[in-house]
Amino acid sequence: MIVANHNTGLCLLCHSGPFPDDKFQGTMAPDLAGAGARWSEGQLRLRIVDASQFNRQTIMPPFYRVDHLTRVAAAYRGKPVLSAVEVEDVVAYLMTLK
Repeated sequence: MIVANHNTGLCLLCHSGPFPDDKFQGTMAPDLAGAGARWSEGQLRLRIVDASQFNRQTIMPPFYRVDHLTRVAAAYRGKPVLSAVEVEDVVAYLMTLK
């Protein structure tokens, strides 16, 4: 599961969610529980792809946008954090959290 994986999505670095066995969950961003009820599928997708489209001051990294980024290690330039399929998997999962 990408959302709960501390090496892939890193969602729980900032967010908490319905993962009772995971003791290391963030408190800097909204709880993911109920995300599917709070936001539409399109809103969730855009937040994952590039949250700055909603909030220019966001600290959430763009998980799919690759252009106009700063402080990106050379090995990662031009490469999204998540693939398009992974973004869709995360959106589908978050939509189940009603």
